[in-house]
Amino acid sequence: MSKAAEAGDTLRLHYTGTFEDGTVFDSSDGRDPLEFTLGSGQIIPGLDKGVTGMEVGEERSVTVPPADAYGERDDKLVQSVPRETIPDNIPTDPGTQLQMQTPQGQQIPVVVTGVTDEHVELDANHPLAGKTLKFEVKLVEIA
Repeated sequence: MSKAAEAGDTLRLHYTGTFEDGTVFDSSDGRDPLEFTLGSGQIIPGLDKGVTGMEVGEERSVTVPPADAYGERDDKLVQSVPRETIPDNIPTDPGTQLQMQTPQGQQIPVVVTGVTDEHVELDANHPLAGKTLKFEVKLVEIA
């Protein structure tokens, strides 16, 4: 009888992550399997729960709602800042990823989502926030 994956086990699995429309956002294809300790918080909670109980060689589809992935989008994390507060050598094209620093010195990743002559809109939401994620997984090893 095979061992089922449980909290504390180190798992190695291959996966393909897609959005609801089937667009792939990440995959272990062509790379080593993802390795993590089940129940340790190293991966999103919904995927952690979704692979619990799997056996080596088993394949499974796991759907993870935003609450169990990267959370819902939060409009409070989108800010419009005066253009003159951003140095001229910093690119501000929409889609550009930048780092902001809080007054406490913490680095926060942001994405430029809009630009006018007067303002730059910065979004600190995780890029996958608000999205339902689907994973096709295959458990390769339990250590």
